[in-house]
Amino acid sequence: MNIRTILFDLDGTLIDTNELINESFYHTFKHYGLTFTHDEILAFNGPPLKETFEKIDLDKAEAMVTTYREHNLAHHDDYVKVFPNVKETLKLLKENGIKLGIVTTKMRQTAIRGMKITGIDTYFDTIIALDDVTHAKPHPEPVLNAMQEIGAEVETTLMVGDNSHDIESGQNAGVKTAGVAWSLKGKTLLQSYHPTYMLDDMQDLLKIIEV
Repeated sequence: MNIRTILFDLDGTLIDTNELINESFYHTFKHYGLTFTHDEILAFNGPPLKETFEKIDLDKAEAMVTTYREHNLAHHDDYVKVFPNVKETLKLLKENGIKLGIVTTKMRQTAIRGMKITGIDTYFDTIIALDDVTHAKPHPEPVLNAMQEIGAEVETTLMVGDNSHDIESGQNAGVKTAGVAWSLKGKTLLQSYHPTYMLDDMQDLLKIIEV
């Protein structure tokens, strides 16, 4: 398989911020006197915050985003860590001439912060964050923008993510897709979106590009 470009979602795919995200939701909902189950909170992990909070309370959505982000940033550095074999795999991909990009629904500043703390910031040729696009994933725009920035072609690009909207964004852009089995949403759910590949370990990418 001639893959020359790999685009990655960030949270839940390369870096583990699951606990931080859950805690930030709990904190926000407690602040506004709202109660959600653990499973409901898991379902909020992925889409843009504004979209999630607008569905809950349109009038308070902006304020809730602010509350969430303040808590998230204050505790960010204590929680964030890289998933197993991510750094080693990124290094080998880079050494083999694969172009790498980040496509995230996070704001650029927070995304870069997470990448720097975990030491993966030097591997990427482009970052497309929420504040760089008009339409977030599952729309194809973020994937297409990343490809345009690094001169990638549809036939040789792979989009990797832990969430349904990562897979759908890649499919909508016409590229190959890969789900990650360590997704908080579970491997079975991701497989129901029919990604081209399922990664049980980040190193599986090396088999796909035949390294």
